[in-house]
Amino acid sequence: MATISNIFIDCGADYTTTVSVTDSSGSALDLTNYTAAAQIRKTYESSSATVAFTAAFVSPRTTGQITISLTGTQTAAISAGRYVYDVLITSGASAKTRVVEGIVTFNPRVTQ
Repeated sequence: MATISNIFIDCGADYTTTVSVTDSSGSALDLTNYTAAAQIRKTYESSSATVAFTAAFVSPRTTGQITISLTGTQTAAISAGRYVYDVLITSGASAKTRVVEGIVTFNPRVTQ
């Protein structure tokens, strides 16, 4: 089951956070041979992503960490409001696991 983590992003600002993935015993999951994808959508039923995070594995992959990020240009193009997101990892054997999910709140900006 995925961890629930709600995040707040300022429109027009860069955003980066690191997700730690653990196995059933609580140890860091070795993410060697895994891929990762992370998207934001307006609702769970949305047919297309509002934006995709850049997902990068922290080296060494044995630390079980994935950094997800958006550029200021990407966040500026999104209207303020609530969205949903998740991070999905896929093993070399094609097993898919959602590791984190939650609500993303995009805060409006004043300074343009």
